[in-house]
Amino acid sequence: MALELTRADVLAARVRAQQLDRTAGTLADTAVLDLGVQDTGADAGRWALAVRGVEDADPADLALVWTIRGAPHFYRRADLPGVAAATAPFSDADAGKRIFDAARPLKVAGIPNLAALDTVAAAMREVVTAPTVKGEMSRQLTERMPAPYLRYCRPCGATHLYEQPFRLAALRAGLELQPGTSPPVLQPIPGFAPPDEVPPHLDVVHGYLRMHGPATPQQVAGYLDAPVADVRAHWPEDVVEVRVEGELRWALTGDVDRLTAGPARTTRLLGPFDPYLQTRDRSLLVPDEARAKDLWRTLGRPGAVLVDGEVTGTWRPRKRGAQLTVQVEAWSAVPRAALEEQAARLAAVRGSRLAGVEVSG
Repeated sequence: MALELTRADVLAARVRAQQLDRTAGTLADTAVLDLGVQDTGADAGRWALAVRGVEDADPADLALVWTIRGAPHFYRRADLPGVAAATAPFSDADAGKRIFDAARPLKVAGIPNLAALDTVAAAMREVVTAPTVKGEMSRQLTERMPAPYLRYCRPCGATHLYEQPFRLAALRAGLELQPGTSPPVLQPIPGFAPPDEVPPHLDVVHGYLRMHGPATPQQVAGYLDAPVADVRAHWPEDVVEVRVEGELRWALTGDVDRLTAGPARTTRLLGPFDPYLQTRDRSLLVPDEARAKDLWRTLGRPGAVLVDGEVTGTWRPRKRGAQLTVQVEAWSAVPRAALEEQAARLAAVRGSRLAGVEVSG
């Protein structure tokens, strides 16, 4: 019989899996770096590490690359070759799904999707031999690539590569992003050579189950932008069936004790794209539809106030000169002292001075 779990069991287990209940750690023992930490927004990656107790890591030990869903993610620099293998599409069909509308002209031209990514990557390696701004890189690629790879972009008023092949080919080409650059600057990764096999700790299906489980193949596929069939084909063997509020899901065998360990006590200000909020079962995390819609809005997302695994409100930073104010919209009671401690840490990470915490709602 499958283990029966409550919503509270799952949320507490995820807090522990993502180490949101610890006060100190290192890059080496920070679990979310195995799956990548998205760096979208001001100091997003640095803050996601800080709320997991990592504030004094050497920036040289981190690297920023476009990977899952074409978004910029931080990883341990030493893991980059393995990350390239782990985040690559599972199949040609998977590659076609991940590059969205760019797959249509390639299909018409008889060009396999994986071959197209390799072709773009080869051209990128020729163009980028030193730090290069994305716009200049795009211009040179447009001159080199044939029509099936290109589209007319109305916002830009120009013809250039489709965006997702551009992003997903960059790591295949051995390119990383310079953190904090806008527009992005890409540069070669020293000594880059992907392995033939994916290192076990970087396996993305296993990683999703570890960080966001228990889960279904559909949820993992949604996280990766991959076909469900490909995720099923790469489903781990070390899993057990469980039921979460009556729904059948799968958990890693080694995570069963964590799932039944009881409440996790912690208060955190999570950034809008924090790994904890990247789960694909949003209705479990925030059951109220209106609140979920506000938290995961397409543009201008707020951060989340996390109290003991529950999202209890949203927050936004307001900066005026060197002063930072954190404005909180509370959905339920929030611990004021813990909020102020988190806000002070946020201000320090952003090089500001905390002016105060304003709570409404």
